[in-house]
Amino acid sequence: MKSAVVVFPASNCDRDAAVALESITGRKPYMVWHDDREVPDVDLIVLPGGFAHGDYLRSGAMASLSRAMQDVIKKAQHGVTVLGICNGFQVLTEARLLPGALMRNAGLKFTCRPVKLEVTETQSVFTRKYDHGQQVVFPVANGEGNYYADDETLDRLEGEGRVVFRYAEGDNPNGSARNIAGILSEKRNVMGLMPHPERVCDPLLGGTDGRALFEGLLESLS
Repeated sequence: MKSAVVVFPASNCDRDAAVALESITGRKPYMVWHDDREVPDVDLIVLPGGFAHGDYLRSGAMASLSRAMQDVIKKAQHGVTVLGICNGFQVLTEARLLPGALMRNAGLKFTCRPVKLEVTETQSVFTRKYDHGQQVVFPVANGEGNYYADDETLDRLEGEGRVVFRYAEGDNPNGSARNIAGILSEKRNVMGLMPHPERVCDPLLGGTDGRALFEGLLESLS
């Protein structure tokens, strides 16, 4: 499986994503600078966490207009698999590849801690290695992770099986609507996820619950 990680000014999880990808796929991902005009032909594009462009304007707003993102949008529309983690999720909503928006956390404070998640959809390349209802622990690190969409959009996401991860009851760290932590695009080839699976891919980092996500992608896209 060939992969690429798009790097924006103030990305801080690009290397975390690259290390996880190389460890699990056996191949180093391309590191694509945000001002590059094209992303190489790959099977998976990852938009990493961080604070692209310092989170000025709105988180992800400036990044969504970058040269590299224009190619990401085209490739996603043609079926390439795209994973946006934390800030990458924000970029995907700003680029309109995913519905809704990420707002300030309900407590108006930056939150950084492990959270319990429930896998609510396994019919996707991202979650095929998990069991439906399985609980996993991923860390969160965000100040604007509060997922919002209108009720019609939320009903559609749930009805179409596009909510893939929810915060476990009582462990919603940011106030996200209906405890939503991760969603799929209509074509199911794009996923945005606020917690960080790439940070729990090695026992030395305190957990391996994120490995199944990348292993499922490897099996599906190789």
